[in-house]
Amino acid sequence: MSIHIAAPAGGVAESILLPGDPLRAKFIAETFLEKPVQYNTVRNMFGYTGTYKGKPVSVQGTGMGIPSISIYVNELFRDYGVKRAIRVGTAGSILADIHLRDLVIAMAASTDSGANPIRFGGRSFAPAASFTLLKTAFDIAVAKGWTPKVGTVVSSDMFYTEDPEEWRLWSKFGCLAVEMETAELYTLAAKYRREALALLTISDSLISHGSTSAEERQTAFTQMMEVALETAISA
Repeated sequence: MSIHIAAPAGGVAESILLPGDPLRAKFIAETFLEKPVQYNTVRNMFGYTGTYKGKPVSVQGTGMGIPSISIYVNELFRDYGVKRAIRVGTAGSILADIHLRDLVIAMAASTDSGANPIRFGGRSFAPAASFTLLKTAFDIAVAKGWTPKVGTVVSSDMFYTEDPEEWRLWSKFGCLAVEMETAELYTLAAKYRREALALLTISDSLISHGSTSAEERQTAFTQMMEVALETAISA
C-alpha cells in the first residue's frame, strides 16, 4: 500500500490504463473488465483490477496535470511493479486536420512544464513513447478500420493561460494536440525502464472551437478504450 493508492501487494496488474478522470476509470472497469475489483478510493481517485479477454488489466484515475499524474505513476511503477502504462485521455486539437473524436497516438510530448527543467538541472529531455506499444496500438486501430493520427503532442501546465494564442507556436511546429499529462508519463517510464503510451481522443478544437460534453468525455470514447485494452494484453 502506497500513500495515494490503497491496493494490497499484487493488487495491481502489470498492464494498466490511466484515464485522468476517475469516472472514466469506473466506466472502463464496469464496461470492459471481467469481475473488476475496486482497489482504490483514496481521494476518490478510483482504481480497479479485472481481466480483459482472460488477461489481468488494471485501470487507475490520475487526475489532471503533471503533478497529479506524477504521484500516481511514480507509485504504480515503484511500489506496484506496473510494467506497461497506457494513458487514455482527451486533448484539444491545434491542427486543422485533427478533428473532434479523432484518435491520436502520442509519439512524443513537448511541454511548457517546469518539472523536467527541475529534474534535469535545466537540461532538456525528450519524453517519447514506447515504440512497441505505439506500433501495437497503431496496428490494432488500423485492423479495426480506424485511422489514428500519430505525432507529437503538447503537455501544458496551465489550462487557463495568460496568452490564449500561445498554442499557435506549437501548431507551427507540427504538434497535433494539447493535453496535460503525457510528458510526465513518458519521462517516468524512461526513469523506471517501463513502457508507456498515450492514446488521446480529441474532445475540443482550438481551431474550430468545437467541443464534446463532460458525459461524452467520460463514457463515449470507446474506440480509444478498446485500442488501449487490446494493446495492454498484446504487447
